[in-house]
Amino acid sequence: MSLAKSLICRECSRTYDLAALYFCDWCFGPLEVTYDYETIAAGITREGIADGPPTLWRYSELLPVDSGDAVDLGAGLTPLTRADRLAREIGLGEVWVKNDTLNPTNSFKDRPVTVALTKAVELGLSTVACASTGNLANSVAAHAAHAGLRSHVFVPGDIEPSKIVATAALGNVVRVDGSYDDVNRLCSQLVDEYPWGIVNVNLRPYYAEGSKTIAFETVEQLGWRLPDHVVVPVASGALLTKIAKGFEELIRVGLVDDTNNVRISGAQAAGCSPVATAFEEGADDIRPQKPSTIAKSLAIGDPADGLYALDVVRKSGGVVASVSDIEIIEAISLLAATEGILTEPAGGVTVATLVKLAREGVISRDERVVVYVTGHGLKTPEVIPVAPRPPIRASVDGFNETYGTEV
Repeated sequence: MSLAKSLICRECSRTYDLAALYFCDWCFGPLEVTYDYETIAAGITREGIADGPPTLWRYSELLPVDSGDAVDLGAGLTPLTRADRLAREIGLGEVWVKNDTLNPTNSFKDRPVTVALTKAVELGLSTVACASTGNLANSVAAHAAHAGLRSHVFVPGDIEPSKIVATAALGNVVRVDGSYDDVNRLCSQLVDEYPWGIVNVNLRPYYAEGSKTIAFETVEQLGWRLPDHVVVPVASGALLTKIAKGFEELIRVGLVDDTNNVRISGAQAAGCSPVATAFEEGADDIRPQKPSTIAKSLAIGDPADGLYALDVVRKSGGVVASVSDIEIIEAISLLAATEGILTEPAGGVTVATLVKLAREGVISRDERVVVYVTGHGLKTPEVIPVAPRPPIRASVDGFNETYGTEV
């Protein structure tokens, strides 16, 4: 049973009912969910969580909807893999990869979507929609089909073809001539025109809560220990802020014994790095940028949660760094070669940032570091830096001619 209390404005702290609302009508600040933490702390236990489902719904007390009728494709409880070969390669001690490529639609977006669509059903909505750079569209279409809901997913016109194909098989894809920021602006207008649940607009407070489950799992899989440092990809900034909220909530309800500060660092592509730029300049505002990067799933030039992410990073003692497209491609190859994990460019951004921060001494060898890999490489095969060799003759001589020197 959910123990969510209300929506609360992140700016002025006014409270609202748990409805399809996303901004404060007094100060226009964004809304988020707050909970009855005292009651949660009195009842939640590690053993109870372990006895729950092998999905993110094992943390239902800390989610804003009831799990009994969840729109559930099995998101969550993805592997946390100790990456010793990667760590040795870049000169670190203890590195873990949280591999969210193994969610039902192969990205972390299944986490917020299962929560948002469960809320949509709870509110009696029959049509859902989203603004997306690709992975969210795929997840919304899949979960909507599973729940018997209609879906309309809005994406930039230059989205990767492989993501278009997968999503079109599941729901209605609307390609928009423009960037993600143009798509998001359109969806913000459509929410006033149609009785839809737009997951990252009027359902955003509930949608965003699903992301914090990646922090819950990280801690549970580390034996209920907090990491020392995490590296998180930054698009809208919501994933980073919700990971921070997840760590804080586990401390607040007594599920972790240690309460050490977790350093949280953000990772962006240099071709779309408004949060990293603000961090590097010591600025208190974020200037929008026009995206130009292969990491299209992170290409949000005007991030809704950018300032909140910046604040979290600074308070935790982390950094926000950016990496080039060349570094992203090299990191995709590095992760594949050392750990057997194939990531799309967003994961390349986080791994490349991990490498950069290790090289610069921002991350030390004695830190327990978790890096978040949020989407599968087969979603973006066009950027995988490997070209298959031509076929050989079906004979030993044919093999030796091409590969004999490599044996």
